[in-house]
Amino acid sequence: MAETGASPLPPTRSALTRAEHFVWLTARVLEQRRFAYHFIDGGDGGADAVETALAAYRNEDDGYGHALEPDLRGPTSQPLHTAHALHVLDSIGRCGGQRVERVCRYLTSVSTPDGALPAVHPSQRGYPAAPFVPIPDTPTSSLLATAPVVGLLHRNEVWHAWLFRATDFCWQAIESLQSTHPYEAEAAVAFLDSAPDRSRAQTAADRLGRLVRDQNLVALTPAHLKDPPVSPGYAPTEHHFPHNFAPTPNSLARAWFTDEEMTHSLNLLTTQQHPDGGWPITWHQWSPTPTQESRPRITLDALLTLRAYGRPLT
Repeated sequence: MAETGASPLPPTRSALTRAEHFVWLTARVLEQRRFAYHFIDGGDGGADAVETALAAYRNEDDGYGHALEPDLRGPTSQPLHTAHALHVLDSIGRCGGQRVERVCRYLTSVSTPDGALPAVHPSQRGYPAAPFVPIPDTPTSSLLATAPVVGLLHRNEVWHAWLFRATDFCWQAIESLQSTHPYEAEAAVAFLDSAPDRSRAQTAADRLGRLVRDQNLVALTPAHLKDPPVSPGYAPTEHHFPHNFAPTPNSLARAWFTDEEMTHSLNLLTTQQHPDGGWPITWHQWSPTPTQESRPRITLDALLTLRAYGRPLT
């Protein structure tokens, strides 16, 4: 079954033009506004439009819900939804002020006893969710959920009481990792890229990079996709590449890979654009709506990564 019902576009059209067609055809208002901000309008007006679209997902507890992360349906605030909201605000230069102070109060309210975030809060129970996202009775601390949020807040020089214990949790969890999986490693990088202690972050990143390569968690060339087995529970196509660990050349994870390995990775990312203009989802797909809502975001991520590395889009 076709993923979007979109007709293939002429291959002579640029990657950006094809992606724009895909976004206007399939995306939610939020992703349409984000695309316009990053690739068309920009400026304060574009940021205002993104913020207005994002506000529809905010709840009275100052968390975010309403399937902002498409694999978790329903209205309840969740850490993963809220983390994505902060990512969106960061991308438009609006991650600060009283708005983020209120978000930090929500994060405090759902944190575990050691100050970290759970991946999923029990309030999700009773609403549809992807079968690969377990809903716990008692929240447990998650590096995957906590590290990107803490890193993002540090990058924006946000200071809130919640950050102190959450930062300590991230350091302890990252520095004690003996094994990991790609998403957790990418979350750790998101923390290390913005952690205030740069020397400690560099040391931890070097160790994490060795762990990623030793565990064979990264597919280094398109010809060797069968060499790195996917992690347990991942879909057969859910490989992770150098650009997934280092989505910008300024990331500490960029040093994990040679120039040749990164070139292969970016070449593959370029060729993954589908005839309909969007990029594919590699994880398990469980319902048509989450699939359709996720692809425009994946497409935005791909375009932003290619642009960060100076790849031509037009």
